Amino acid sequence: MKHIPFLNLKAQHKEIRDEMDSAYRRVMKSGWYILGEECESFEEEFARYCGTNYCIGVGNGLEALHLILRANQIGEGDEVIVPSNTYIATWLAVTNTSARPVPVEPDSRTYNLDPERVESAITARTRAILPVHLYGQPADMDPLMMIAHKHNLIVIEDAAQAHGAQYKGRLCGILGHAAGFSFYPGKNLGALGDAGAVVTNDPICAKKVRLLRNYGSRIKYYNEVKGFNSRLDEMQAAFLRVKLLHLDDWNKRRQKIASVYSTSFSDILDLVLPYVPDWSSPVWHIYPILHVKRDDLKKYLNDKGVETLIHYPVPPHLSNAFSDYNFTKGSFPIAEEISDSELSLPIYPHMCIDDANYVVNIIRAFCQR
Repeated sequence: MKHIPFLNLKAQHKEIRDEMDSAYRRVMKSGWYILGEECESFEEEFARYCGTNYCIGVGNGLEALHLILRANQIGEGDEVIVPSNTYIATWLAVTNTSARPVPVEPDSRTYNLDPERVESAITARTRAILPVHLYGQPADMDPLMMIAHKHNLIVIEDAAQAHGAQYKGRLCGILGHAAGFSFYPGKNLGALGDAGAVVTNDPICAKKVRLLRNYGSRIKYYNEVKGFNSRLDEMQAAFLRVKLLHLDDWNKRRQKIASVYSTSFSDILDLVLPYVPDWSSPVWHIYPILHVKRDDLKKYLNDKGVETLIHYPVPPHLSNAFSDYNFTKGSFPIAEEISDSELSLPIYPHMCIDDANYVVNIIRAFCQR
């Protein structure tokens, strides 16, 4: 029996071991570990990759979103529209500023924030819209930007899963006023620990985020505002510089695996497959399927040596972390249906086609029982 891991970072490291070792030695030789040349170089290179004027390396993806909100003076008394279907970090970024997340249901086909539902959620307190490019699939940004312009709101992209994804030929990260990226190790572009970045074309936002990430200080010991400690360290920046060179190739490999899944499952009525609009070029951080007997399918796959994950078993509104908001089951039925039936299949750049076909055959056997 085969064993198919959900993710194989060891295989990734094996491919680029020499480059990573060189990056490590370069940092150790420098003797400089916080906010040095490696961070500055990565910021320049990632900004160039995204097509933005500015990139600011921070501690993680949650802090990237949090600092963007802070930089735009969003805080207590303000509201930010968020998807009901997302990882809890999207909501936490808002509450960490003392603002209130206002959840809106996703499009039931793409699982991303539904622009048609957004406008009715806007109030006099609304300051921003925070769409997520969930699973590596771009949100429908043009109508969201039109709504934002109409109501004088900012749009912050949660691009934590969308490194290299394209919307109508434009990369995620340049579609709103600013974007937050995560470089958690399992991401398409992942560090060897926690890391993140803010990208933007807004010089004021960039200046404020750069200030806030370093205790509110541009010059050591001279603090201009109450800031935070959220800095991309030199070692992680050096590793990310190596991986950035491989990102597009690795995304193409993910797309090939996704194509195998989508083609092979197209005739299985029991499965709900990811819907990809014509304007979308996803990078498949996650390949999600929906099945009414999700838990049984997960166990069946596990018994056959195939690892899977659930993204995400508890929607934010039903999490204990937001119990004070008094949401109840049924408040956001689309998000709840996704959380009850979603299963993420193995997909990573170093997964071979034979392994993908093995996964396909196991799922087909389950559905034909």
